[in-house]
Amino acid sequence: MRRTWLAGAAVAAAAISVPFTVAGGTAQAATLSGHTAAKSTAAKRPATFDQVAAALAKKLVGAPYLSGGTSPAGFDCSGLTQYVYAHTGGGKAIPRTSEDQFLAFRRISKADARPGDLVFFHDTSSPSSYVYHVGVYEGGDDIVAAATPGQGVVLQSFTWAGDTITYGTISH
Repeated sequence: MRRTWLAGAAVAAAAISVPFTVAGGTAQAATLSGHTAAKSTAAKRPATFDQVAAALAKKLVGAPYLSGGTSPAGFDCSGLTQYVYAHTGGGKAIPRTSEDQFLAFRRISKADARPGDLVFFHDTSSPSSYVYHVGVYEGGDDIVAAATPGQGVVLQSFTWAGDTITYGTISH
């Protein structure tokens, strides 16, 4: 009797605590041993280029700053973005400087920006003004960027830039 009770308890616990997915469709509920468990609403999809780029940029947080740097041994801002794009899902070659990257990317609104796109910093509020800094967009008001020699590569808010930023993409 105790063995039967333990087996039933184990099945019930598994039905409650183990998530499971369905290969697409709408949210449904399944009943196992009298308990309800929610099914996933969609199959797992492979990560997009932008998602992989954003994740790689986050992994580089803590790398040192190096003027002209283009590797994990040391990055400047555009060297970081160039490295991330070159090492993401088959790689995308982009120009070396922040200004040239801006010119190569398609300008998009913040509403259309996805983590992994780039955020460009202009010297005035005019989007045609010179671009002096760039970072990998992480969503909200955050980027990963090679900031200063004292900070290195950091995850930071870019709200300090006000209306001097634009967003760019080459992937969507």
